[in-house]
Amino acid sequence: MDPKFMQRAIALSRENMRKNSGGPFGAVVVLNGKIIGEGWNKVTSANDPTAHAEVEAIRQACKNINSFQLTNAEIYTSCEPCPMCLAAIYWARIEKIYYANTRKDAAQIEFDDDFLYQELPKPIEKRKLPMKQVLHEEALSVFKEWTEKADRITY
Repeated sequence: MDPKFMQRAIALSRENMRKNSGGPFGAVVVLNGKIIGEGWNKVTSANDPTAHAEVEAIRQACKNINSFQLTNAEIYTSCEPCPMCLAAIYWARIEKIYYANTRKDAAQIEFDDDFLYQELPKPIEKRKLPMKQVLHEEALSVFKEWTEKADRITY
């Protein structure tokens, strides 16, 4: 753990919050002691609810190393990742997460992270957002085709 990387994530959060780019969140992806991706919250400036700091940093890092996997990388984020960002971090194969603020801290300033963490373990039928499965067999046929696709790129 190198504090200079967390300081950069916090600086990005402050800088871009002050510019009204989005919420007070920043993140950097580090590989071999070098920042390969930086991100800050752009939800309101990009009109994109997925434009969280961690996702933006991951996108930039992947582009910079020309890979969809960030094996051996670490992420420094100014706040404990929300469930979406945590999933993105897992999908990117990042090895370690360092965070500053907690999801409880984020809840104190009216961000939904903690609510989402509470929703996920609930059975589907008990979640606030209704979900209904439809056309399962039709969609399953695409999965079957994927398993038979000789030139697929697994991830």
